[in-house]
Amino acid sequence: MRMLIRFLTLLLPGLLLSVPALAATGPIDMTASPAGLIALAIFVLAYILVMGEEKLHLRKSKPVLVAAGIIWVIIGAVYVGHDMPGTSETAFRHTLLEFAELMLFLLVAMTYINALEERRVFDALRAWMLQRGFRYRTLFWLTGILAFLISPIADNLTTALLMCAVVTKVAEGDSRFINLCCINIVVAANAGGAFSPFGDITTLMVWQAGMINFYEFFALLVPSIVNFAVPAVIMSLFVEDRAPSVVYEKVEMKRGARRILALFLLTIASAVACHSLLHLPPVLGMMTGLGYLQFFGYFLRQTLPRSLERKRALAEQRGDEEALRRLGGVVPFDVFNRVARAEWDTLLFFYGVVMCVGGLGYMGYLELMSHTLYTQWDATSANVFLGIVSAVIDNIPVMFAVLTMQPEMSHGHWLLITLTAGVGGSLLSIGSAAGVALMGAARGHYTFLGHLRWTPVILLGFIASVLVHLWLNADAFEVFGKVQ
Repeated sequence: MRMLIRFLTLLLPGLLLSVPALAATGPIDMTASPAGLIALAIFVLAYILVMGEEKLHLRKSKPVLVAAGIIWVIIGAVYVGHDMPGTSETAFRHTLLEFAELMLFLLVAMTYINALEERRVFDALRAWMLQRGFRYRTLFWLTGILAFLISPIADNLTTALLMCAVVTKVAEGDSRFINLCCINIVVAANAGGAFSPFGDITTLMVWQAGMINFYEFFALLVPSIVNFAVPAVIMSLFVEDRAPSVVYEKVEMKRGARRILALFLLTIASAVACHSLLHLPPVLGMMTGLGYLQFFGYFLRQTLPRSLERKRALAEQRGDEEALRRLGGVVPFDVFNRVARAEWDTLLFFYGVVMCVGGLGYMGYLELMSHTLYTQWDATSANVFLGIVSAVIDNIPVMFAVLTMQPEMSHGHWLLITLTAGVGGSLLSIGSAAGVALMGAARGHYTFLGHLRWTPVILLGFIASVLVHLWLNADAFEVFGKVQ
């Protein structure tokens, strides 16, 4: 029993940091009650199963969905017993609304990314890189820099998989090189997402909660570059400067690819305008952007026969048999197929985490943790600690907790927790979606232990980025309160 208590004492500072923004503590303190302790144990068990996803082959959404249901059933039973059923119902609906806004936002972004993938935009980029015949050291830097530049718009998972596909195809089974490149890609993708509201779920949450305005995220650009560059420079010294064999791959983007990319940028602009100019939720602009894509999909379907006829005539005139075969495999663009291909396991995991710890926060556990972290510690130490915790516990719950607690801290500290929660997951291969995905995509080459060997180097980048932020944005640490 003593060992269990010690284990929970070490684990709970990370596990409890995960409640939806603005969720309130309920009128009944359940932190010391049997019902509250049972709910807490259920959440701990569910999160242990989540952390063992790779070994158990159990999708991470399953345990948290069940745990969320049980936790809110316990809350409902307690409040019914105290003749206060309406209170718990209101809290549940509020938590659900917070999740719904973020889920719809993410769903539109995922749909656009899937549409660009289906139109072969990412395949074309990969083919271009392969055809250039870059040397290993150049390829190491190029994949890292592209991961850093693409992830602020696309999600870090898609970005990492794209760059990994290039590396594994060029490196011809060179495990040492592939491992170094994959580590570099994970660090770059996470760092690139830290200075953009669209780069990561955590930055999106901070933006939607109104803690940081859209343009203010770019104050994290230089610290993010430092976070990527410091370990990249050191690791590049261990990359052989030799040329791989040339790989030729011809990829032709499908019709409408560039226009879908333009519509995606217009959708992002719509979301920013809704939030910044009209003070409406960004999800309004994103859902309107889904309408843009649906209308364009209708245009592509209606004009497909005429387009195929024109291309077939040109192919026959040139005698291009390969082009004729490709035209035979063309299918109409369907927006709803792209919606269906969204990362539903991630979205459902997101729901489970939000509802689970929303319930624990309503029981009073979050207020308890807030007192420990932001009263007994200074804000800088607490935010750096939470960033390191996000290497083991997903950064989504970490950021939700901070937004829920809304501790009194400066604007610079809000930028700090955004940075540390975004890049802290790079410390371990299991610390971010990008790392977990690459362990599957480069199985046998990129491993947990292979990443762990370079964790001290990555930690140097983490520390350097924090120090650069504290120095570069020193003025931001003087103003307290929420961004107006």
